[in-house]
Amino acid sequence: MDSSRRPALAPDRAAAAQSLVADLRRVFAERLHSVVAYDAPPDHSPELHTLVLVASLTFDDLAACASSVDGWHRAGLAVPLLLSRDEFSRSLDAFPLEFGEIIARHVVILGQNPFEGIAVAEMDLRRACEQQAKSHLIHLREGFLEARRRPRELTRLIVSSAPAFRTLLTHIARLNGVATDSDLHDEGLAAFVEARIGVPAALVRDVLSSHRTMGSIADPSPLLARYVAASELIWEYVDAWRHR
Repeated sequence: MDSSRRPALAPDRAAAAQSLVADLRRVFAERLHSVVAYDAPPDHSPELHTLVLVASLTFDDLAACASSVDGWHRAGLAVPLLLSRDEFSRSLDAFPLEFGEIIARHVVILGQNPFEGIAVAEMDLRRACEQQAKSHLIHLREGFLEARRRPRELTRLIVSSAPAFRTLLTHIARLNGVATDSDLHDEGLAAFVEARIGVPAALVRDVLSSHRTMGSIADPSPLLARYVAASELIWEYVDAWRHR
């Protein structure tokens, strides 16, 4: 996402972020390198999430920060992700999805953009997408067995898994070089998956909107059966993925 198009924080969140910066300055002083805010899919927590990069990080620093945690929560801040500058870039291969999300969906609060010249390696992202796709498929299969074919439990399985499904599709879209910022909503994801993987767009829409529509479905088994089949196809696609 072009930084010129990245939306600014709402005023209340911007104020909370600045209070965080003030607390961090008291602990790290000149060692404080940059602070960025980012979204936290799949649940999009109401708390503001931040990444803090510092020149060095010790246990004494953590102890000094601990006294501010209650105030951060009252201000609507999640506990920041604290890393040294080198740790972030050296960990991209270990956390390509999580750190890739931060790179793609961030707002700089303090300092220069720390992600200039940094990108997740394509094959690290593919491998992580494969793991995520397989885990999602296993979750659906196990959830079906645990539900014992009871409609209410099957409905809960579909609805509760939909945010993770959306995140998985977003990551696969990013793997294919498709924009995944706020311009790509559920309809865009559905169209992408149908065109690239062959999963019907209607099925994707049904799953992603299930929190609104499942109450009107007496038997969710047919939808779940199609959902599991689609998840199998998605995993097979990512498993065999090559740069296109």
